Amino acid sequence: MNTATVPEPRTAAALAARRRKAEAALQRVHEAITRLRHEKAQVSVAAVARRADVSRTFLYDNSEARTAVATAMAEAGERRSRMLAEQDDEREATWRERALNAEDALKAARTEILAQRTRIGELLGQIRDLQDEWTEEAIQRITTENTTLKQRVRQLTADNRTLDERLKAARSNLRFQDRRVADLEARLADPPGRT
Repeated sequence: MNTATVPEPRTAAALAARRRKAEAALQRVHEAITRLRHEKAQVSVAAVARRADVSRTFLYDNSEARTAVATAMAEAGERRSRMLAEQDDEREATWRERALNAEDALKAARTEILAQRTRIGELLGQIRDLQDEWTEEAIQRITTENTTLKQRVRQLTADNRTLDERLKAARSNLRFQDRRVADLEARLADPPGRT
């Protein structure tokens, strides 16, 4: 009954104000979605409602706002799926590279081990050949000669030390004699009664 008493222009003005308010809220929703995308934040109904300063009810009741949020959430989900797929591909590629590098290193190690085993075998063969060439008499003779040479080296070292000491003493005597001769020459050149 009251509706009959409300004039027509007031209703139109109220509807226009409500429409402008809804359009402004819808504009804020689009801006909030754009900001969330730029910040790479998660797009959700709650996040958009907070950023746009609108109620969740508005986002569910307004078909255009609901469509914009749903589209943004779907795009964010697709981007996240693509990003996860790319990360999985990168991880798989690095593991593949590591596996190939490990295989190459394993082949190189096996080759090196084979070369070292061959070299060890050759050296062991040479040792066996050397052991076969030497008889007990030859080993005894070489050991005796070695002992004799060591004694000779000790004797020569002692002789060298003795000769070195004699040389130092002779040099010391020579310096003393040089001073003495210089002193005598100075006395001869300047006799005491000449002054």
